Amino acid sequence: MSDPTLYDRDFYAWAKEQAALLRAGKLAAADIAHIAEEIESMGRSEQRELEHRLTILLHHLLKWQHQPERRGSSWQATIRVQRVAITKHIRKNPSLKAVITETVVDAYDLARIEAAGETGLPDSVFPPECPWGFDAIMDPAMWPGDPAH
Repeated sequence: MSDPTLYDRDFYAWAKEQAALLRAGKLAAADIAHIAEEIESMGRSEQRELEHRLTILLHHLLKWQHQPERRGSSWQATIRVQRVAITKHIRKNPSLKAVITETVVDAYDLARIEAAGETGLPDSVFPPECPWGFDAIMDPAMWPGDPAH
């Protein structure tokens, strides 16, 4: 059996040891409880990645909508990049579709705070709830408040 404190002392060495044990089929010697914990953690990190990317996207959509005089190629590129990255992330992790609604709600809460802080506009300018559904957020033709798009 592996050193039970290796997980706490040297995570990298523990991970390599556990991978070797699993590959060798030595499940009885593996640290199953910590392996399960780490796998669950990896799943949570995929949802955090989605939330992070949605926060960036929503933040820039809010700025795009509420500060038309400051629109530029950088904001446009950020919006486009995040849409592509989110699409790819969901394609690689299709089960994230089940948590999209709650992730949009959480991301919007953060995006609203960031948009208010960065624009200097009062919080009340930004709707308290996300004004767009996920499909609209991801629609390449959706540029809020911009008749040119």
